[in-house]
Amino acid sequence: MQSSTASHIQIMQKMAKDMGGGLPKLGKFNTALPSLILLTDDVRLPNPIPAANEMPARSAVLFRHYDAPNRYELASELADVCREKNLLLWIGCDLALAKSVGAHGLHLPEFMARRARPMVPREMTVTAAAHSYAAIRCAEAIGANAVLVSPIFPSQSHPHRQALGPLKFRQLVDQSNLPTYALGGIGLTNAKKLAGSGGAGIAAIGSLSGNKP
Repeated sequence: MQSSTASHIQIMQKMAKDMGGGLPKLGKFNTALPSLILLTDDVRLPNPIPAANEMPARSAVLFRHYDAPNRYELASELADVCREKNLLLWIGCDLALAKSVGAHGLHLPEFMARRARPMVPREMTVTAAAHSYAAIRCAEAIGANAVLVSPIFPSQSHPHRQALGPLKFRQLVDQSNLPTYALGGIGLTNAKKLAGSGGAGIAAIGSLSGNKP
């Protein structure tokens, strides 16, 4: 029997595709960008393994356990799950860790995207975080493959940051030269507001792990 979380994720995946953004294929393996990205979090999702197991094939998991004492072991276990489930694994910040576990990509926080592009292998996808139009331009300048814009809606991860809202997200998508993902407070009740925005898809913690957005 299909779990309620899996059903929930299937609906989120449809809503992500309803955004209507065209997704290019990247790297020597001609790998298409995903429509869904599960973000891990030390506090909100301390054990990301069960959530990763529920993700549909060809979606992505972005590992962000920056302060976990068992970070390497958890990343290695997650890499095994991603290989078994045919998921893309992106590692936040740490190129050495990404290489060591055989990750498909490296994700850069906004402050890192303002620097020179890391010397990543040619087949590795590079994504960047952005909270503004200026940050998107920085991601473009370093040759990122995609950008994650946040927060679109009020988010538990950034409770004091003003939400951009769906209209501003549409404007940023129009201005961006990169596939642009929506991140922050996105769930079943508000994801429909992003339909037709041209966004590449949805990135989330809570709504893709059975928790609150």
